[in-house]
Amino acid sequence: MDMSSLLGVLLSSDSVSGVSKATKADNNEVASVLNAALPMLLKGAKKQSEDKDTAESFATALLSHGKKDTSNLSSFLKNVDLDDGSKIIGHLLGKDDDSVKKIAKSSGVSTKKTGDILSAAAPLLMSLLGQESASKKSDSNVALELAGALLKNVDVGDLIGDLLGGDNKKKKSSKKKDNDAGEIIGDILGALLK
Repeated sequence: MDMSSLLGVLLSSDSVSGVSKATKADNNEVASVLNAALPMLLKGAKKQSEDKDTAESFATALLSHGKKDTSNLSSFLKNVDLDDGSKIIGHLLGKDDDSVKKIAKSSGVSTKKTGDILSAAAPLLMSLLGQESASKKSDSNVALELAGALLKNVDVGDLIGDLLGGDNKKKKSSKKKDNDAGEIIGDILGALLK
C-alpha cells in the first residue's frame, strides 16, 4: 500500500462512517477533523519513526497493529479500542491537549468530540502503516525502515488534494482563501510536511 492508498482508506466514506458510528459524531464532523488532523498525525508518525528514543517502540507498535484485519472497515471501527487510540494520539501528537485543541478549532468541532474522533481513527492509521511493514518482514528494523520510507519524501499535500478533488498545482500561500477543499488541504499538508 502506498501513501495515496493509505490516505484513500483513511478518508473513505466507509472510514468516515465507521468513525462516526464509533463516536456518535456526524459524518461532516468526522471528515472535518480527519482533514485537519492528518498533517499532524503523519508528521507525528514520521517523528516517531525517526527519533532514536521512540523508533524501536514505534516499529514494534506498527507490527502489532498491522496484524489487525482492516479489510472490513465497518467491523474494524465498530470494535475499535478508543483507549488504545487515545494512547496512540498521545504518542503522535504529544501528551498535552494543545494539538487536539488546535485541530478542534481548525475543524470547528468540540475538543471532546475531536479527541474521540482521533482516538477512533488512530488505530486504523497504525494498522494501515503496520500492514505495509508486516507484509515485507516481521522485523522491527524492517518495519522502521518501511515506515520511514512510506512517510518520507512524499508530497502528501498533492495526494490529499487529489483525493478531495483538488488540482496538482501548488499554491504559493497556505493563507489564501479558497472554496476548493482539496486545494486548501493540499496547501496545509504541503507546508507541514516539507
